[in-house]
Amino acid sequence: MVWELELALFGLLVVSAIVALQLRDLIAAVAALSVYSFMAAALLAMMGAVDVAFTEAALGAGITGVLFIGAISLMHRRSVD
Repeated sequence: MVWELELALFGLLVVSAIVALQLRDLIAAVAALSVYSFMAAALLAMMGAVDVAFTEAALGAGITGVLFIGAISLMHRRSVD
């Protein structure tokens, strides 16, 4: 039963990474990367690495997302084709 949940989380991890790469709106891409980080943290917690999962959730989704949004606010919101 556990490996099915881990496989589903890994599938969501891959999907969120692909979505983040395909988005043209940079704020939406940051949100997708935050979802990616939370999925990675959930997968790490399922595997038993709770300390690494906590660090991934705090740094990957929290601080990095805030820094990316701050940097995007200083430039254009949409990427140039």
